[in-house]
Amino acid sequence: MDEPLVSVVIPAYNAAPFIRRAIDSVLAQTWKKLEIIVVDDGSTDETAAIASSYGKPVTLVQKPNGGPSSARNLGIRKSRGDWIAFLDADDYWLPEKLERQVILLREKAELGFCSTATLVMTPEGKTERIWPCPHIDKDLLHTLFEENAAIAGSTSSVLIRRDALPPRGPFDETLQGVEDTDLWMRLAAKSGYECISAPLTVVKRRRQSQSSSLALMREAAIRVMRKNRHLLPPEDRGRFWRNAFAGMLSDYAKWEYRSGRRLAAIGHLGEAILFSPGKEAKWKLALLLNMIFKRDME
Repeated sequence: MDEPLVSVVIPAYNAAPFIRRAIDSVLAQTWKKLEIIVVDDGSTDETAAIASSYGKPVTLVQKPNGGPSSARNLGIRKSRGDWIAFLDADDYWLPEKLERQVILLREKAELGFCSTATLVMTPEGKTERIWPCPHIDKDLLHTLFEENAAIAGSTSSVLIRRDALPPRGPFDETLQGVEDTDLWMRLAAKSGYECISAPLTVVKRRRQSQSSSLALMREAAIRVMRKNRHLLPPEDRGRFWRNAFAGMLSDYAKWEYRSGRRLAAIGHLGEAILFSPGKEAKWKLALLLNMIFKRDME
């Protein structure tokens, strides 16, 4: 069997402080049949110069700033491999990551994509926790509706067969957040998935920057949950979807509350209660009372 070429797409925006570590981690992979495509998304620092300094091992593509989804989509279009991996410029891999994923996909033709457990580092570079593989009861699609961030490591941990990718723009460039979840839902609806339990991907926890970022993420999550509702079996587009949608709204309300946006959190949690079917509304109502009376929450 011919060894597959793995195309590694690295979207990068003002990534000069850390992109060398990302590229070096790809070059150190035990799977050697690969190409590296760095998409410089309109950086104003030395990102492009650093990527260019590697010479032939790295293909540099430059574009005006348009966000990570547009950078990844351009990288896919420029790539040659039958299999695609993504690596955010501030993340990196352990040496056996790609090889173990390639072996898994070669052994199981029914899998369209796979991921690994992930080591999460603090912004200061200290180990925080292991982000485990998703716990899947029914299937991955249902799991993603119930927990949008179920796939550990997000894009940096995933390896995808090219022929499993949606033909019209894999990443939705109109989304300003959770574009990875959107793609995973569409992939999960038509192909198999597995996760390697070893933490072979390393990500840095991003600082929660502005409250506006949280608002954008919330709106993106709402769009993703609604636009992909049709992927569920007809019997799960009612009660199951409403409960999953309400759970997503509740999660964002809790994050808003913790970030100091108390009134917005209370209002958005009220929305979640309206979407919750029957008994599922009870714990959200208790959460709402905690917010109103300014009680601490887990």
